[in-house]
Amino acid sequence: MCYLDEAFSHTENQVMSLQTPTTPVPLKASRALALYAQRLHRLPESSSLPDAIYAVVERLGCVQIDTLHMVARSQYLVLWSRLGPYRRDQFDALIFDPDQRRLFEYWKKAASIIPLKHYRYSLPKMRGFRDSPSSWWRARFLADEENVRLLKTVRQRLTEEGPLRAADFDYTGPRRDSWWDWKPAKHALEYLYNTGEAMIGNRINFQRVYDLRDRVLPDWVDQTEPTPEEAHRFHVEQAVKALGICEPLQAADYAYMKRTAARPTLQALLKEGILLEVEGEDVNGDPIHMVLHRDSLADLQRALDGALQAQHTTFLSPFDSLFWARGRDERIWNFRQALEAYKREPDRIWGYFCLPILHRDRLVGRFDPKLVRKTGTLYLRALHLEPGIEPDDELVADVAEAMRSFLAFHQASHLVIEDKGHAEFRRKLQALF
Repeated sequence: MCYLDEAFSHTENQVMSLQTPTTPVPLKASRALALYAQRLHRLPESSSLPDAIYAVVERLGCVQIDTLHMVARSQYLVLWSRLGPYRRDQFDALIFDPDQRRLFEYWKKAASIIPLKHYRYSLPKMRGFRDSPSSWWRARFLADEENVRLLKTVRQRLTEEGPLRAADFDYTGPRRDSWWDWKPAKHALEYLYNTGEAMIGNRINFQRVYDLRDRVLPDWVDQTEPTPEEAHRFHVEQAVKALGICEPLQAADYAYMKRTAARPTLQALLKEGILLEVEGEDVNGDPIHMVLHRDSLADLQRALDGALQAQHTTFLSPFDSLFWARGRDERIWNFRQALEAYKREPDRIWGYFCLPILHRDRLVGRFDPKLVRKTGTLYLRALHLEPGIEPDDELVADVAEAMRSFLAFHQASHLVIEDKGHAEFRRKLQALF
């Protein structure tokens, strides 16, 4: 059994005996707890089972999807960072195979992959798309009678023909100049998806395949819509558990809630003792007001005792959930996460699609990769170390081991490190390949 299935449990009396620390939580312990909560502290003993893959997604709450992919797409990278070279087809099966489906696509942290056991907490958002007067769909799309007729046609085709892509709808209108300028049928499909009437039943070459909800959603899924208070409590509690330890309003960032909306829920959970207040410290030794979930108190004690330590070296997607809480990268890791893909090339400091390097409990650098699939070659167009980080033999060896796993995951056999970034680090790493 791997750590993903383990439960660090106590009897009720043992839990009650644990005390919230009255002295500041050292930075090292905060980092250890945060990485453990994100399942980034070490690799599991086995990552080949669908249960291990599912457990990571459930622990994180969701995995963000993005279209950028200089290497594997972000959702696959997030799982690799925590599992090593797992089987991507097993992850896909959990989303798209009717006999194995335990995950679904919807909006959470942008477009996301979410456990179906949490489906009911997406219902308020679906209703908002459908009923809110401020919704773009009501204000613009459904205000046009032609769009309403089109929506009826699209719904009828899904009912009669089954799963369909936007490409299955002919379009003879004017040429569209921008990727977001969808043809009308795509808008209709997205409306049905956003409102919950349709779901993503599959993807073909990353194109969404839409189908009616009743043909995709398993019978066992709870479809009881929570009250706004229930939904807020669920999202905030889940966020704090996934973060391990954080500043209070960072839970709102992780849950993709407005901070003003999360504040009353945080106050209520603190008053009830579900969330606990502790004092932590930042990278400068300055105090930080932090919270953790009471279910994580035993894990905090393990971190304080030194029994919970980060041992993993890996690379992170720019969209990794470790970075969702605003300001946490700088205050806890002395690292400023930046995605520069949307900047002009002359304005980029690091590169187009840099992956941060996690070495044990530090974020030590980043590299800008490009995978050429035809030749099985991974190019590192830049390789950087953070100020004050030296490329000692231990660091280089651990990064090299992670890079071999990264290459294997991408079915690549060649590594080329280009002449940009930290010269000594580049030279030492290249020498190991």
